[in-house]
Amino acid sequence: MERNGEGHEFTRATLSFLLLSFRAALAREESALLISQRPARNTKPMSKKFRVFATCDIGESIELLRKRGYEVEVYPDPQAPPKKLIIEKVKSGIDGLITTLRDPIDAEVFAAGDGTLKVVAQFAVGFDNINRADANRYKIPFTNTPDVLTEATAEFAFFILGALARKMWAAEHLTRENKWTFWHPYLPFLGDEVTGKTVAIIGTGRIGLAMIKKCTGFDMNILCYDPAYQNHEYVLAIQETMDLRHERGIQKDKTWIKYTSFEDALKQADFVSVHVPLLRENESATPTYHLFNESTLRMMKPTAFLVNTSRGPVVDEAALAKALRENWIAGAALDVYEKEPLPADSPLRDPAIEDRCRLYPHFASAGKITRLSTDPNKGMAGRCVQGLIDVLEGNYGGDLTKMPCVVNKEAFGQ
Repeated sequence: MERNGEGHEFTRATLSFLLLSFRAALAREESALLISQRPARNTKPMSKKFRVFATCDIGESIELLRKRGYEVEVYPDPQAPPKKLIIEKVKSGIDGLITTLRDPIDAEVFAAGDGTLKVVAQFAVGFDNINRADANRYKIPFTNTPDVLTEATAEFAFFILGALARKMWAAEHLTRENKWTFWHPYLPFLGDEVTGKTVAIIGTGRIGLAMIKKCTGFDMNILCYDPAYQNHEYVLAIQETMDLRHERGIQKDKTWIKYTSFEDALKQADFVSVHVPLLRENESATPTYHLFNESTLRMMKPTAFLVNTSRGPVVDEAALAKALRENWIAGAALDVYEKEPLPADSPLRDPAIEDRCRLYPHFASAGKITRLSTDPNKGMAGRCVQGLIDVLEGNYGGDLTKMPCVVNKEAFGQ
């Protein structure tokens, strides 16, 4: 009877997890179907030659546009072009503008393209650099590249969490600088294990959920916080998977996952991984600007680590530097900053905290396929270009509100 009972639990948990996986796969297929539902036009040149200016080179996807008859000019330098140049290009009558997070796109740019500029295609999921209200005022759609960088960003967040905890930067420097002169059980330093610890996932959108999936594989207990949306079905499936792993002997100890308050998440977690959008006071009832400040950083355990791969201004950098100097927390790893590139005088560059503060160059999505694949279901470049094509070539019957990559649908009567 016990074996039958175990088999029943195994079947129930497995079916539940498979059902959730099927629903997620179905959602991805529906998204892919929306993106692929457009007239057959891949080999036929356009009757109208669209003019596009790209503020950076996004690889082979540029050539795909040219093969379609587009006239595309690419800013050749690796640094961002001056805003003055962007305005000049827009004034010249371009139809499309390809941008990145480093390009300020506001009323000046939209006014320069009033009557001629038809779309701004952002090479990023985030669009903090684009003034949405200004885009709406001039009724110019802008697009982004959602979903394709979900797994890459989540795995990078987990990697830097581990690198921070295990002191890999300090260990490599010890070796490269020829200071490794003896082996000892605990000198000159020890790192912290990740397996079996408690992680707080702040923000349970696509990337937050992907991070949860990865933490599950390391037998971690998981605290979830999201002020806007709670995916209880996903959490239930993860818990059933945890239980099954324990029952089948895959993991030694029982683990758990649950939603909790922000304060409780910070107080209990060994690791805090941030995955929220940037929302300011005038944009949301639950703003995230400086969500991590002196007050909230003091809530964390002195042995805890903070990882931020979301948006830079979510963390008050001056407060974080102080928290590290005064040992309120054990360490931090950041891939995004309040100002990018990170200024030379940033408090995060303080040599006194460099062994506990890992700094990366907005690098989380920097995988070959994720950044440059021409496939709009795999790469940011492909999805960026597809969003541009959708608008300029009038896919979805020219209905901007149905185009999956258009962000500011509200400007067009949705």
